[in-house]
Amino acid sequence: MALLLKNVRLETGYLYDQSFVTATETKLVDILIENGKFVEIAPTIEASDAAVVDAKEQLLVPSFKEMHTHIDKTYFGGEWKAPTPATEGIFSRLKEEATILPKQLNVAEERAHAIVRHYIKHGHTHIRTHVNVDPQIETKHMEIAKRVLESYEDQITYEIVAFPQHGLLRNGPEFITILEKALQMGATHIGGVDPALIDRNSREVLNITFELAKQYNVAIDLHLHEQNTLGEFEIQQILNEIERRSFTKEVTLSHAFALADLPQQALDKLIDRVAANNVGVTTTVPIGAGPITIPVKYMYDRGVKVSFGHDSLIDHWSPFGSGDTIQKLNQFIQRFGYIDEWHIGQSLKYATGGLTPLSEEGEQQWPKVGDTANALLVDAISSAHLIARQCPISTVISKGNVIHEEEVDLKGEFR
Repeated sequence: MALLLKNVRLETGYLYDQSFVTATETKLVDILIENGKFVEIAPTIEASDAAVVDAKEQLLVPSFKEMHTHIDKTYFGGEWKAPTPATEGIFSRLKEEATILPKQLNVAEERAHAIVRHYIKHGHTHIRTHVNVDPQIETKHMEIAKRVLESYEDQITYEIVAFPQHGLLRNGPEFITILEKALQMGATHIGGVDPALIDRNSREVLNITFELAKQYNVAIDLHLHEQNTLGEFEIQQILNEIERRSFTKEVTLSHAFALADLPQQALDKLIDRVAANNVGVTTTVPIGAGPITIPVKYMYDRGVKVSFGHDSLIDHWSPFGSGDTIQKLNQFIQRFGYIDEWHIGQSLKYATGGLTPLSEEGEQQWPKVGDTANALLVDAISSAHLIARQCPISTVISKGNVIHEEEVDLKGEFR
């Protein structure tokens, strides 16, 4: 079925006062979508066989990609419960999981569905989820997550990280067999967490991780919370493995707190090496005690692919996840003090897989005929307006199909 969007606002360029961007130019168009692709963009389009959505002058922007979440272990959709203090750091949480996760198995599937529906409502058409594989639940969470995500294949795309939250080596050699079973079940990535801290043997953990990634032809996504020189060492070890093996599959560093507190010279050398090896970094834009917010734009400008994620949407680790990426982008611009049209609008790319309607030079680059039709209709007049004022989403479109709609009190530029 074709889909015709009428009266759509598209960004077309920037307005300048000398060298400063002062506003975003837009125009109203019709857009025809067929077979999941944008096929025509014109002032007026007539298509008698198409379903019609009147955008009512709302802005069209790329849909969001959630690049780091955990749909398998959550309190979301259940009763409120705040985390307890982590008196032993990450090891407190691992001890908790040994009892909490088995008890939650009977509600895990229901809550995973609630999270996915929540993400769709908030404009996400792609989800990468980390799924616990540990001695207590083994591959039960993989079974649940896979079943849940498969039921949304007509609405979203997804990636599943087989995530050994409790470490590789400290669980004994038999655990590797359990992890391999999870990889055989359809995981797209293998994960890991703080090898130097959890397993006390970074080299061996990374050797096993890269070997399994090669054997099962999967990408890698590693959680790194270690800071300063220990975190720097961990990242250098990962880069060593990539270079030694000529590893070409995607490698992502999640959190990577060390990038927030290294001296400038060491930081620059590390960032440049990360970029040279095409390694991506995913962050939740954390705000807390100590330097833990990585320099997102600085890294991006030096060639590092940076993406945003929410991590949990409330669990025994954190009570703060919202799943609202517009709010996340707003948190980001406030954290770094971006108040102008250009900086705010260009920040959209961290939530969309790199897509922005306008290039940094102000040239229209999305949507183009032939692009996959993953998009949102929002009551905003520019990407900057959307983020700064946290404007609402009325329509979510995935692969050319409307997958969520809701009534929005349209206020346009006065929101």
